[in-house]
Amino acid sequence: MTVQAVTTPAGRRGSDYAELSRLIGRAGLLDRRPAGYLGYAVLAGGLFVAGWVAFFLTGDAWAQLLVAVLLAVASAQVAFLGHDAGHRQMFRRRLPGEVVGLLAGNLAAGLSYGWWVEKHTRHHANPNHEDEDPDVGAGALVWTAEQALATRGFTRWLARRQAYLFFPMLALEGLALHVASVRAVFGRAADGGYRTPMRHRRVEAALLLLHSAGYLGAVLTTLSPLRALAFVAVHQGLWGIYLGCSFAPNHKGMPMQAGDERLDFLRRQVLTSRNVRGGRVVDLALGGLNYQIEHHLFPSMPRGNLRRAQPIVRAYCARHGVPYEQTGLLDSYGQALRHLHAVGAPLRG
Repeated sequence: MTVQAVTTPAGRRGSDYAELSRLIGRAGLLDRRPAGYLGYAVLAGGLFVAGWVAFFLTGDAWAQLLVAVLLAVASAQVAFLGHDAGHRQMFRRRLPGEVVGLLAGNLAAGLSYGWWVEKHTRHHANPNHEDEDPDVGAGALVWTAEQALATRGFTRWLARRQAYLFFPMLALEGLALHVASVRAVFGRAADGGYRTPMRHRRVEAALLLLHSAGYLGAVLTTLSPLRALAFVAVHQGLWGIYLGCSFAPNHKGMPMQAGDERLDFLRRQVLTSRNVRGGRVVDLALGGLNYQIEHHLFPSMPRGNLRRAQPIVRAYCARHGVPYEQTGLLDSYGQALRHLHAVGAPLRG
């Protein structure tokens, strides 16, 4: 999809989101669902524990690569639990959600909960804004032609081929998340030498160290060096691919904003987001992120209510002339890859 600026239609738009919010509230879709989340926590946590039980029972054997696949799926599902906790979808009070987030993120997945919440909050405030959304800032991948033209050396080589390299590069996403988490908790941010804001830094540091010691200790004491290396590569690589494939369909290839462009809240969230069709299996596999439009409009809405909110939001957007993008999973990847390929086109001329 060609990158294009998004403009606000003429007319009075300030009350559009408030009206939609009232409709959603009257339907009871913002009410917390503790029983549903308890069931999901048991499912995700049980799968995670079962994976490690299988690891210790299997011992030093190449069958551990199959266990690594299971643990990659389990790790992603636990990370989704941390995502929902960060949005306060489970509890109205902050502290219980932070406890779940710290356990799911720092301890189980080795991902800094505080760093992720700060970064993800900025993304939600300005999705697909090339200056303010950290998820579309220039890095290993570039998201605009301007970012592509600014690359040099190896990053320029990557930008030319990024559509072809996208999925292989996702295998390094897990490692990148671990590195960013460690830098955020123990190091200093690049801008001005200030640390990433974090409410429970010491707790996060202790849990990350406990995760690293437990993970590496289990792998290195159970497996021979070659099998240990293969296990970590498969587990961390597939975990990164799974997470990347869950988040990529949501915004990649959708219209971008830049500079001083500002939309009202409804259009800022809907026009830059994409839903992915599918049944309950897709809902579970993507952690509810396939209802990205509804999630961005109502971040604290429990995951189980997103499916029920979708027809209300879609009908409301149709009445107000707001384009509502929904497609299949494979097509969502196709749109993202076409966007990445188009962005790199100026470098291939």
